[in-house]
Amino acid sequence: QVQLAESGGGFVQPGGSLRLSCAASGRIVSLNTMGWSRRAPGKQREFVAQITQDGTTNYADFAKGRFTISREGGKNTIYLQMNSLKPEDTADYYCDGFFQTDLDGETWDGWGQGTQVIVSS
Repeated sequence: QVQLAESGGGFVQPGGSLRLSCAASGRIVSLNTMGWSRRAPGKQREFVAQITQDGTTNYADFAKGRFTISREGGKNTIYLQMNSLKPEDTADYYCDGFFQTDLDGETWDGWGQGTQVIVSS
């Protein structure tokens, strides 16, 4: 019913920046929350940031002051601006979404395929 497609990952040196994008498509009646999670090699998936329909944002502690989540007006597209990147930010980054997909209140909750971020000198 819903597909999420991430892009913008790549290789960057410590202190550099990247901007990730996520586009949602499919049957979407309304959007509740979209966000980002990540999985570093050998570690569990962890929360990065989220943004609600009204623009309220939440961040993991490691992301505060360095990462910014935003939503493009008129589209189900979100971004993650990552500044001052550190080697420990190396991970696969996933777009997450929670949407209403039907007028009777049916919802969809899932994530995309991910985009790889490597921070190394």
